[in-house]
Amino acid sequence: MRVHHLAALVLACCTPAAWALESFVVKDIRVEGIQRTEAGTVFSYLPVKVGDTLDDETAAAAIKALYATGFFKDVRLEADNGVLLVVVEERPAIAQITIVGAKEFEKDKLKEGLKQAGLAESRIFDRSLLEKAEQELKQQYLSRGKYGVKITTTTTPLDRNRVGINFNVDEGRTAKIRRINIVGNENFKEKELLDVMVLRTPGLLTWFTKEDQYSKQKLAADLESLRSFYLNRGYLEFNIESTQVSITADMQDIYITINIVEGNQYTVSDIKLAGDLLLPEEELRKLVKLAPGDVFAREKLTESVKLITDRLGDDGYAFANVNASPHLDPEKREVAFTFFIDPGRRVYVRRINITGNARTRDEVIRREMRQFEGGWYSTSKINQSKLRIDRLNYFTAVNVETPAVPDATDQIDVHVEVKEKATGAVMFGAGYSNMEGLILSGSVAQDNIFGTGKFVNLMVNTGRVNKTYSLSYTDPYFTSDGITGGFDIYKRVLNTSALSSVSTFNTDTTGGGVRLGIPLNENDSIMAGLGLENTKLDLGPNSPQRNIDFVNEFGRSTINIPATLSWRRDGRDSAIWTTSGTTQRVFLEAGLPGGDLTYYKVDYQLKWYFPLTSLFTLMLNGELGYGDGYNGKSLPFFKNFFAGGNTSVRGYNISSLGPRDANNRTLGGNKRVVGSIEILFPMPGMKNDRSVRLSAFLDGGTVFGPGGTRPELEGFRYSTGIAVTWISPMGPLKVSVAQPINNNPGDNLQRFQFQFGQQF
Repeated sequence: MRVHHLAALVLACCTPAAWALESFVVKDIRVEGIQRTEAGTVFSYLPVKVGDTLDDETAAAAIKALYATGFFKDVRLEADNGVLLVVVEERPAIAQITIVGAKEFEKDKLKEGLKQAGLAESRIFDRSLLEKAEQELKQQYLSRGKYGVKITTTTTPLDRNRVGINFNVDEGRTAKIRRINIVGNENFKEKELLDVMVLRTPGLLTWFTKEDQYSKQKLAADLESLRSFYLNRGYLEFNIESTQVSITADMQDIYITINIVEGNQYTVSDIKLAGDLLLPEEELRKLVKLAPGDVFAREKLTESVKLITDRLGDDGYAFANVNASPHLDPEKREVAFTFFIDPGRRVYVRRINITGNARTRDEVIRREMRQFEGGWYSTSKINQSKLRIDRLNYFTAVNVETPAVPDATDQIDVHVEVKEKATGAVMFGAGYSNMEGLILSGSVAQDNIFGTGKFVNLMVNTGRVNKTYSLSYTDPYFTSDGITGGFDIYKRVLNTSALSSVSTFNTDTTGGGVRLGIPLNENDSIMAGLGLENTKLDLGPNSPQRNIDFVNEFGRSTINIPATLSWRRDGRDSAIWTTSGTTQRVFLEAGLPGGDLTYYKVDYQLKWYFPLTSLFTLMLNGELGYGDGYNGKSLPFFKNFFAGGNTSVRGYNISSLGPRDANNRTLGGNKRVVGSIEILFPMPGMKNDRSVRLSAFLDGGTVFGPGGTRPELEGFRYSTGIAVTWISPMGPLKVSVAQPINNNPGDNLQRFQFQFGQQF
């Protein structure tokens, strides 16, 4: 007869003096009430085995263990002639989860969030988790400014002990910030202070940026920005006394009030250095950006501390501690600073660890390191190493950390973590012209073949204008000391009859060459090349006289020995997301004696990046080109400079600027001037996404040279517009929309241009 029940057992656990289980030896164990759960699963959690003695303590432990699994909502233990009966009632399983009314979020993402909270189809239903998930779901809507959201949850029993869960979401309208009041400002206008903040009232783009939606995190960041604004202007006693955030009864309008105390503006009275200086005091003082008489600025103080710390780090003191202690004189409104310097112990690098490079070989990254294992730690060498790895352009992110070695006071490790990107590309260029229609081009390239860092480019271009078949190979470390080696083999066919803007002629060039590059320092390198090529010419029926004169002098087939020499300087802070620095390039091409053509061309380009704010970068680009012949010969007309298109003056068709013939076709010229002013900034609402960048530009340029018969169509041309660069999952995409400013009726325009690449 079954004599023991759960109620009695619980009572026994709570009041052992009132009831006691008569212990017995378990001869067998049977499980009753299970539907989905396997009996073996119950046995695995049950802390009682056949042959054990069951008493009050072991029975309580058994019930507790089975409850802890979460599989059951009721557990009973019964005894029948030495047989232990485990009677359970299973919790229902979740058969389906439906979400109705959700528009702000994708339903799949909401379900993924519910799954992380423990609520998912096929899992055991737990009402406490349901309530938790409901609150988490509501919190997600509150973070989007939907304070009037209502979530109704229903559970429907189904057959075979299952339930269906339905979330009915009434999102309501998004609450907007209607007013931000700053109280206590005397020295600055409220508008100037509001411009410092991200949160704002509804405006032209706030529907996209969401900056008119309140967020506790955004407000905290804005308060810190407000504090920095005042501290950078000398207001050391600035304080935010309180903030009030209120919402109307209909949950639609939010009002924010910020109460501040500006205090007095302080100037710097004195700068002192104390502690273990190690370096000459004069050298350290040059690193301090604050000087007596200056209005205090926290950003200059922070920069000074960083410069001193980095300078000590260059000598191996990786854990140097620099503290600037202020001494305020409220009566004089002055502040003096003492920089206490504790260099700590000098440390060296034990090991350099590289992670994240599944495809790129370790050696490709290690050879860019300027910090070596076993050497004294150097901040500048670490930074230079990171920059060089970044410039490889094989990665979307490069992070460097320098943790201390456990149980060692004079050693650190360098952890280099990279995030690889696709370095192979099938590139497709396209543009649309009202006179030419769609223009296509393409190439196949691999910048990091087999992870070796070597570059291979196979171009097969079958466009109407250019047909190119070429193979290029470059080894950036042809020798171990960084000399670059490479070669090119090519066949280029140019058919200008398809270009209404260029004088008619055809060229068929076959050739090849070798290249060597020598690094001069961390930022400068030179490249020299020598080649041999054969060019066959075919003139159209309306070719200008200069083309005819060239064929009469040299014939329709020429041999050229082109020699090239270039110098490049790269001083950018990053190749992934450039905000400061410059790049310069000088390129010289000359046809050497021994060939039919003797000429030279020189091209110079300068790009300068200057950070205007943390988000906006000014980019200036200038290009100058000049060419001529020597030894009594002229510059071959097919070596002329051209301008116009998405790489020079946007808004005008490719190669459409400069001297024209009587048929309004471009001749090209021996002088080229191109420039642009561009403001780079992130996509609104995506300032932390480095895959998308917008720009507003002003382009200008032209080509000069002899032979033009339409002087009224020559001269500089200008355009303005906007452009976007997106490193999309499908490859890099560049789009520009330009409006010519001073175009003439005879100009060939191309307002919309784009370039797209499929990466692999």
